[in-house]
Amino acid sequence: MASWEHFPHEADIGVRGAGPSPAVAFEQAALAMTAVITDPNAIRDEAEVTISCEAPSLDVLLVDWLNAVIYEMTTRSMLFGRFSVTIEGLRLSGKAIGEPVDRKRHEPVVEPKGATFTELRVERDAEGRWIAQCVVDV
Repeated sequence: MASWEHFPHEADIGVRGAGPSPAVAFEQAALAMTAVITDPNAIRDEAEVTISCEAPSLDVLLVDWLNAVIYEMTTRSMLFGRFSVTIEGLRLSGKAIGEPVDRKRHEPVVEPKGATFTELRVERDAEGRWIAQCVVDV
């Protein structure tokens, strides 16, 4: 089962995604990051942005993915409420689906500055689910 959650960190916020594959866990981690800003359910599916990245490990790929999502949110003034990720080897192809920021409707709380290597991990848990997590600087 796919899921996301936040975990406590001193000054910033931890985001964690879980799922049956690394790709689903990455989608859920991005959704957790969106939930730091606003309710993901309030974001309409109006536009789709393609994101690609490659890294030397799954851990670094997660940071690159989340930073690419942050970059697209910032440069396009958009919020994304849905994600689709495919991972082949250490190459990620993804889509972020969302809409332009509407300050009245979305009521953004914070602006993420970047995903960090703090508490970074991408691995299977005891139940066999993939966990993808890191701390996001807000």
